[in-house]
Parts: sequence; structure tokens; C-alpha cells
Amino acid sequence: MFSDTSVQGEGSPSSLLRRPVSEEQAPPPLERAQASYSPRCQRFRLEEGRKYDRQYAGIYAARLAQMRPALAERARRAWGEGVPVRKLCDLRRGERCCVVGTLFKRMELQPSVLKEEEEERGLLRRPPWRSKYVSDTDRLLLEDERQRIALEGNVDKHRCVTGSVIAVYGADENGDGTFTVEDYRAADLPPQTPIPSSSSSSPRGIDRFVLLASGLGVGARHNHAHNGKLALQLLVDTVTGQLGGRGEQSTAAAIVRVLLAGNLISHSDSHGDKEEEAAAASKPRYLSKKTQAGSVGAMRQLDELLLQLVTSVPVDVMPGRHDPTDYTLPQQPLHRLMLPRSSVYPTLRLVSNPYQAAIGGVTFLGTSGQNVSDIRRCSSLDDPLDILESTLRLRHVAPTAPDTLACYPFHRTDPFVVDECPHVYFSGNAPSFRSRAVRGPDGQEVLLVAVPEFRSTQTACLVNLRTLHCEPISFSAFSDDA
Repeated sequence: MFSDTSVQGEGSPSSLLRRPVSEEQAPPPLERAQASYSPRCQRFRLEEGRKYDRQYAGIYAARLAQMRPALAERARRAWGEGVPVRKLCDLRRGERCCVVGTLFKRMELQPSVLKEEEEERGLLRRPPWRSKYVSDTDRLLLEDERQRIALEGNVDKHRCVTGSVIAVYGADENGDGTFTVEDYRAADLPPQTPIPSSSSSSPRGIDRFVLLASGLGVGARHNHAHNGKLALQLLVDTVTGQLGGRGEQSTAAAIVRVLLAGNLISHSDSHGDKEEEAAAASKPRYLSKKTQAGSVGAMRQLDELLLQLVTSVPVDVMPGRHDPTDYTLPQQPLHRLMLPRSSVYPTLRLVSNPYQAAIGGVTFLGTSGQNVSDIRRCSSLDDPLDILESTLRLRHVAPTAPDTLACYPFHRTDPFVVDECPHVYFSGNAPSFRSRAVRGPDGQEVLLVAVPEFRSTQTACLVNLRTLHCEPISFSAFSDDA
């Protein structure tokens, strides 16, 4: 496996004293490992004409309809076959029953358009910036197709977020529009397709890897931009086998695919970068005929970087929050004309965010991190892996969309509902690398991965398709100022 320190091998000082290796004695050239690939992002593609004039009630109705059967079955398994499953309009005073509905969390600290308008007109004092919107005054409501009811009792309002579809057990004790919760359940992990034993991901026990990286930040102008460029180039040279000795190159040859999870180019407001913020503020708001956006040069640099990769290994490129594509989820793939040199190679795939594909029989599902950061603001959860696990057990990638996370107004189906349990579930642009394995009630096994932002950590990670183990690869030792 790769090391965090300088590679010692054929290029070490001791090796320079040896006699040159003849062509007859040279080891055979390494060949790139292969793995089957099946894209499954079709449900995230907006192929038809995009219509933004629909109400968002449609996506909530579709979400509830898709998830109600699984939650009703989950309720019967948890509380018994005899428990009645009621709609809110059919509740009977004092009757113990189960209700399946969508949570709505009323948060006083949540920003709104009306509050912003009042602040601009001087009617309200601008509140201090907050990293979280949760407070003790928050209230939970449960709603279905016809009405809503307030929840109280055994339910943790701080961990819950708007848009979650759950089943609650309890009673409307007083008939006053308040449901007293005794217990509640999420849908939990969906059914999982096992990895084929003869999968090309692990023929005869041979290791194959997928490299995950996010937040490359190409085009950054801050003080450490040179270090970031060096770390990116070292990452490319490592994957393409131009760095290290025979052992490191053998591991690099076992990488069957590279997956870049969003925030490919730099943005001025990331991580409080004062220099970039000042530079952005000093530029005119609108470009004149003879000026050029900074992202144009960044995309050229990204194209050069991808060109080096795609000539050696298949690469999937997801957009992120600050990349030049749709702002709303699901973000559509970057346009090929933005990457004129690398996009001519069939090994480059421009994919959507969220992303789903089967690589060597192993199903990957993930995002560039917007869903995780939004849930962090709207709940007491802080650990990216806890948030990933909660969304997986809710069977929904982005429950807070469209309330606090922008998304397209779907009305027939909700594409963010997870119908098939993945083997690897990831989110990009995390503060640091984290991974954890979780199990479902029916034996499902999922590897959760928080992919670190490469720009600030100089770290990527490798997923072993045979063992479903993940470990980081750090290049910080190479890019240290010292």
C-alpha cells in the first residue's frame, strides 16, 4: 500500500550504485487491472424538459407513497401484526395505533426569504451567523396527504430533520391535535444484492481498488496553492504509476477506477480563505466583454489534470456545490465542452450528483457532500458517518430537500429514495477521512466513507473491492512547507 512518506525503491540512493538492469532482466511491464462497470445514475438525469413551475408538494407526496409500504411492514415487525396502521384523518381518541407520515421540523432559527426581506428593510435586526439552526424551541409535526399533527413524547427532535418519512406508535390521547409517541421506526436498510462470488472485483482473491477523492480545489489562489498543485500532481503520478518503486506501481496498477466527488475547482468562500474572499470582492459583479471568469482558467487546469488520468485509468467526475452546473440536486453532469481535451477519451465519464454505479459487482452510492452538510445544520448530528448512517436507515439520500436543500421539483417519483442497499455509501468534501462498516436487520453490510476534502487535507482514499476495506492515502508529507 502507498505510504505517507517518500517512496524508497528503485530510485533510492542505494539503488543508484547498482549495475543497470538489462532488458532481459527487467521485470515485465504492469498492466492496469480491469473491473466490470454498470452505471445506475439514470434516475438522477433530467432528460425531459425541465419545469420549475411546479409546487414542491408533489415530491413529498411521491416520497410518502414510495416509502409507506416498507414502513407499514417495518411497523408490523416492530409492534405486532395486530397494530392498526391509521391515516391522520382516521385517528381515534385514545387508540394505540401506528401512523406513517413525513416529519416537519419547525425551527425558529431557520433562515427564510421573509426574514431576509424584513432584515433588508430594517424591520428586523440581522441575527448573528449560526452553524446550526436547532434550538430547544423546535417542534416536530407529522403530516400525510391530508393533514398534520404535532408530536410529543418519546421522539428526539434534535436528531430528526424535515422530510424524514417514519412510522410512529402511540395515541392521540386528548383529541387536541397532539400525538403522544411511545416509539418510532425508520424504514431501515433496504434489500441488498450480494456481491457475486465470481465477481471480477476479486478474481482468485486478487485485490482491486477504487480511488475516491473530492474537493480538489483546482485554480486556488491562496498562499498554499503551490503545495496544493504539488499534491495533486503527486496524486496523478501515483495513480498513473509514475511514482514509487515496483511495489507502489503494482498497487497503482490495481486501481480500476478513480471517482472524483465534487468541488473540482476552487471557490472564493471556502474555509474562510480571506485572500480569496478579498479577491472576489474586489472584482466587478458582472463581467465585461474583455474580462474572463476565474473558473475558466480553473477548468483548463482541471482538463489538463484529467487528461493525465484518463490516458491511464477510467475516471468518473461528479459535480459539487461550487462547480459550473446546476445548483439544485440532482446536479447534472458537467458539459463535455468544458473539458475539450480529456472528454474525447472514452475512459472519462461525466456523471451526476448523487452518483450510483456497480464497479466489479460492488454497488457505490454517494454525493459530493451537500446532503451531509445540510443535515448537520438542521440537527444535533455532527459526525459525517452518523449522518450517512441515518440517511441510509431512513432510505433517503437527502431528506432535507427541498426544505433547506435545493432540489428539482419532482412530482411523479422521488429519485433520492434508496430502494437498493449499496455496498459502499460515501459523501465528499468532509473535514477529515472517516470510514465505518454498518449492518442492517437482514444481514446487509455497508461501508460508510467520509471522503476528505483534498484541497485542505491532501488526502484521498482507496476502497478494496474484495474486502470492502477503506484506507487513506495522504500526500501532506510531500507538500509540507518545511
